[in-house]
Amino acid sequence: MYHELNEVEHRPYPLPKSPWLMTQVWDQLLFMHWPIPVEELKQHIPPELELDTFDGTGWIGIVPFAMNNIRMHGLPQIPYAQSFLELNVRTYVKYNGKAGVYFFTLDANHKLAVAGARKLFSLPYVSADMEMTEVNGRVDFKSERTHRGYPDASFHVAYRPTSPVFTATKGSIEDWLTARYCLWTTKDKHVYRGDIHHAPWDLQKAEAEIKINKIAPFLKDAYFDNDPLLLYAPSNRAFVWKLDRIR
Repeated sequence: MYHELNEVEHRPYPLPKSPWLMTQVWDQLLFMHWPIPVEELKQHIPPELELDTFDGTGWIGIVPFAMNNIRMHGLPQIPYAQSFLELNVRTYVKYNGKAGVYFFTLDANHKLAVAGARKLFSLPYVSADMEMTEVNGRVDFKSERTHRGYPDASFHVAYRPTSPVFTATKGSIEDWLTARYCLWTTKDKHVYRGDIHHAPWDLQKAEAEIKINKIAPFLKDAYFDNDPLLLYAPSNRAFVWKLDRIR
């Protein structure tokens, strides 16, 4: 049914044998990345996980995008729960040598989706008021966190692609930051992996005007003073598997 499930040559390891749990389309992504000292980032990830680095440097990613066409495996789309906006704050980790994503927070503007994701995936999804508009190819994305029990956090960026589409070269920083096929998380000192699949990213260089960046209050503002590495991705369909307890 989905041709993406037949595109597997780019993956570093095979697809899971179990059926996928959910599919979703990620649209108008902006990958924003800043280098962060290893010792700083290590303080903020669970001790069960190993920080993944590129040339000895850790990276923090902030990724705004729209999530559309959400569907559970074997079920029709759920009315009023098939689209929402998301803003995730992430870094990169390994467990037993397998590289993946670690999410600090995932702000979203759909309370039902937030509640469902927290229960299904034990991930730090939090509620926020969000707005995303596009005028002449320029995307404007705003977020203001509203979730009780989490620090206040706000974000506002305007961005657009500035280059033709390209596929990241294997071994490049662009490939390392975006070609991730699982997430890692922990709960009660247990380690869980959530497998992810998508086709290779269609990437573009991008420019962005960052108007407010208060979405990662656990890091010093000074880390965000430098210009980030920016990549734009117009769209990609993803498949998500249930969490597996690894340890």
